[in-house]
Amino acid sequence: MTIREPKKIPTSDSNEEVLKENYLTLHNDDVHTFDYVIDALIEICEHEYEQATQCTFLVHYKGKCDVKKGSFEKLKPMKDALIERELNATID
Repeated sequence: MTIREPKKIPTSDSNEEVLKENYLTLHNDDVHTFDYVIDALIEICEHEYEQATQCTFLVHYKGKCDVKKGSFEKLKPMKDALIERELNATID
């Protein structure tokens, strides 16, 4: 799992721009092989082989893993592509 940074909460008396980062989370299933998931992370999330392998092991042993961080607009197409491959993914 990755360590999550706290989200900035807007205050009414501050002009500070609010940065909200989202996480693309991959969840475990008992259907797909390690190679299938690794290939999907490389192709869709542009992971290097080592990163994709580590994420796959985390998903397998911990149940889920944050595989990408960014804006909702950036993560939505990746989530949809993972779901098209019948993988369980959410944006948190």
